[in-house]
Amino acid sequence: MGGLTGDPLFRETCFVVIDFEATTPAGHPAQPIEVAALALRYGEQGWTESGRSTSLIRPPAFAPVTFANTAQNGLTPQHFTAAPTPAEALGALDRRFTAHARYLLVAQHAATEANIIHHQREHCPRMARLDFLDTIPLAKHMLPGLANYKLDTLLAHCAIPLPADRHRAYADVDVTAQVFTTLIDTADRTGQLHDLAALVKVAGRTAKANRPTQAHLFDL
Repeated sequence: MGGLTGDPLFRETCFVVIDFEATTPAGHPAQPIEVAALALRYGEQGWTESGRSTSLIRPPAFAPVTFANTAQNGLTPQHFTAAPTPAEALGALDRRFTAHARYLLVAQHAATEANIIHHQREHCPRMARLDFLDTIPLAKHMLPGLANYKLDTLLAHCAIPLPADRHRAYADVDVTAQVFTTLIDTADRTGQLHDLAALVKVAGRTAKANRPTQAHLFDL
């Protein structure tokens, strides 16, 4: 156990790795069609899973599943015939975040997930106020000199097998969690990050809902 995982604030935090699949309609923000989340805590026995969730999400009519989506993740319009709406799927996930608990969301290229959550915030108000850790700047800090920091590159570097269902949310969230815990364990072993505050400084991303709003310079 190093300084990072020995930090009381680190141990109090539930790290929720999250991943979305989405359509990208012209003139609109990305629309989620699948979400997966995996909750992790660090304790005396190391990393433990404290919950997981996955769901398809029915896209709106203006953002249908396209051939490009199907080519990437295998999802077709038929998959969504009985899928829950964004309000139902994200509302159910949001209710799993309990009041007064300490959470940080974790994602690969967190801006993507953060933007989707922000645009869907009416359905997931608790989640919309949770800050992120981004595995890309964390990997750049811990593993300098890689050719790039795409998920597949990090999986290969960390000797994590490529999942059969790569680009499905439930598969990507599992391997992203493995990358995250590997980077944390490395930081712990090498002493590069001493506490949660140092981790947030390197890899943190403030949720849009938590950013200060700039007042207008003039009231007209």
